[in-house]
Amino acid sequence: MSGDPKYQMTVSLNVLRHLGLGLYSNVAAVLSEVVANSWDADAEHVWISINAPEGRVVIEDNGHGMTVEDANRKYLYVGYERRNDAPLTPRFGRAVMGRKGIGKLSLFSIAQTVRVESVAGGQRHGFVMDAVDIEEKIRDGGEGQYEPLPVATSEIDLGRGTRITLTDMKRQLQWTGRALRRRLARRFSIIGQEHRFAITLDDHPITATDRDYQDKVQYIWTFGDLGNGVAATASNLEQQEERSGELEGHPDWVIDGWIGTASMAGQLIDTETSESINKLVVLVRGKLAQEDILEEFGEGGLYTKYMLGEIHADFLDMDDAEDIATTSRQKLIEEDPRYQALREKLREELKHVQSQWTNLRRSQGTARAVIYPGIKEWFTELDPDQKVAARRLFGRINELPIEDESNRRQLIVSGVLAFESLKLRNMLHRLDEISTKNLDVLQQVFVQLDDLEASAYYQIAKERLRIIRKLTALVDEDAKERAIQEHLYKHLWLLDPSWERATHTEHMERSIMTALDEVCNTLTEEQKRARVDVKYSTNGNKHVIIELKRAGKRISSTALNEQVSKYYTAAEKILSDAGRSNEPVEIVVVVGRRLSDWDETPDSENRFREMLAASRARVVMYDELINNALQAYQDYVDGAEEAGRVYRLVHSISEQDIEALSPTA
Repeated sequence: MSGDPKYQMTVSLNVLRHLGLGLYSNVAAVLSEVVANSWDADAEHVWISINAPEGRVVIEDNGHGMTVEDANRKYLYVGYERRNDAPLTPRFGRAVMGRKGIGKLSLFSIAQTVRVESVAGGQRHGFVMDAVDIEEKIRDGGEGQYEPLPVATSEIDLGRGTRITLTDMKRQLQWTGRALRRRLARRFSIIGQEHRFAITLDDHPITATDRDYQDKVQYIWTFGDLGNGVAATASNLEQQEERSGELEGHPDWVIDGWIGTASMAGQLIDTETSESINKLVVLVRGKLAQEDILEEFGEGGLYTKYMLGEIHADFLDMDDAEDIATTSRQKLIEEDPRYQALREKLREELKHVQSQWTNLRRSQGTARAVIYPGIKEWFTELDPDQKVAARRLFGRINELPIEDESNRRQLIVSGVLAFESLKLRNMLHRLDEISTKNLDVLQQVFVQLDDLEASAYYQIAKERLRIIRKLTALVDEDAKERAIQEHLYKHLWLLDPSWERATHTEHMERSIMTALDEVCNTLTEEQKRARVDVKYSTNGNKHVIIELKRAGKRISSTALNEQVSKYYTAAEKILSDAGRSNEPVEIVVVVGRRLSDWDETPDSENRFREMLAASRARVVMYDELINNALQAYQDYVDGAEEAGRVYRLVHSISEQDIEALSPTA
């Protein structure tokens, strides 16, 4: 009908801003898109040159290049479906990596100017794209087309392939040198002679060893040839298990690769960049598709802190199926059935790894403990049943993420002392209660060590008495709250023995300050400044707010109760916002003098303490802390002359040369 309205879809150049100008976050991710294009161009070599002082990056390959028609119809066509032409490359028959035709836009996330030169079919040509020009056209309401500036043929000295030059960088070039080689190596599994594909960064070839995995893997679970290849090159490998890569219910969907664990969690932190490789990456068609699928599982098990690995899942990118990659090309669409099937497969594998890792670490715990002659002598003298219990103890210790061998030695020593105490009480069965989630069992044992020679704790008691005396000095000189706070916070056992392992959380501390702003808007400026003495700690699932008063300062019950109420309200708000409102909160106020109104009536103090207790709060006097702590630890020092066999054993272990006796020596 002639009267029907007409419709027209218009694509704004503003799309470029969303797809490229601000999409990618780092240099390695951007370079990966260019390298992938070189792979699709049947290149055998890619040369990357980074001149940080001049702010210039050059990426050149020896692929088949582009004609002018190719450049316009394919490269400059945003959304070009590469696989519609051919899913395999013409020369080497490679499975094409490109799909959506937007990867080249990532260049604009790090550079203002992109110069492209190419040679193909006897044609030598080039053009320059400028982000500033594109932005201006966007502001002018530009739609449909942007025309790059051509490069004079005489300026192009390229013999074959394509060269891309990035200038006017938007951010400082980082991850250069060896660090960038590692990041690029970890993003591709197709580097090497077997794939006829090489990458060179600033004249240094990138190889599989640049992934820096080989010397870190202690245990490995492999799927297929790729996983077995990594296992074959792992220099410190102690255990390998081959696993099936088939996905249940999907016979055509198979994973390849490996899941590994390191001997120490600290090995997974890059000392040069502080970047973590505690990740399980997913690669598709030889290129990184998801940087860490491990985080999708919310696994809190200790074994995950030691984990690294690569999972290759080419079924996620089938030519005849929908593209599963998100626009950023760094993650996968979680709702896709293929991704769901992969997650289910990996969930099962992680459960298996957890079980096997725990068994392996426990079985090797004794071997790591008896490298110390004193421990070996002690272990040899145990009867068969006691040895079984000791092996369980050493196994639990070996599960812990202890990086420093001296710290591991001290924990073994503490374990031996606990073992001796339990043995004397015929309570070795309590060792079964110890786990990585319940280490305070050892601490409970130490409280009951009166049956063991008191001198075994001579050094510990001496150090604690020194700490107590320092607190006494701070109180006597009426030190500022900050000085007392720093001392108490390093040694929370002074406030409560059960807080030996408490930790503070700066994020929570900042949160409580913010929440206090909402509930304390009536405070004076002086009161607001006083809030810097508040600290937020966590011990188990209990949250503790510690408020310190200068030793000579005197405060009334009314003022203190008002302050405690505000803290409690703020803490409840934070926990409720975090979905953790069921976790208890305790408020401790430490004062040097009795409250000003406690002596008004005989029961004023008791009534106020009962009122605070109802709000899960309490007042503690500095003198009370000091006297209780002195009484608890002075007995240990007084018994120092009665040293026995276990003390002499512990002392001999303390004198050992750790480096000479370390498991890797």
